[in-house]
Amino acid sequence: MDAGRLVVEFDVTAEHLTPIGNMHGGCLAALCDHCLGMVLYPVMPPGSWAATTEFKVNYLKPVSGGTCRATASIEAMTKRLAVVAIRVENESDGDTRLVALAQGTCTVKLAEERAG
Repeated sequence: MDAGRLVVEFDVTAEHLTPIGNMHGGCLAALCDHCLGMVLYPVMPPGSWAATTEFKVNYLKPVSGGTCRATASIEAMTKRLAVVAIRVENESDGDTRLVALAQGTCTVKLAEERAG
């Protein structure tokens, strides 16, 4: 992980699939939301935390197996707000496809605000 960029891999298993054999969209959304917050921690002041305040996912192609790789990057950041973009690719059977694009906004809570 570089400051402002994060790559996370997720192995798709049978537990993640719907009865028709595609990964449930909520699994991809959870992966993206996780990346949305985690990419911020290395660049926030110590003791601060990030809370998702807006989040959207564009599902581009179905996923039925393999590994999903989410790459998150900070697009804009101020002391109180951050906008993050996430690209999700699926590697399966030797093929890599872009399967989702997500974007979210986080509110940054500073350490001194936690007490009250």
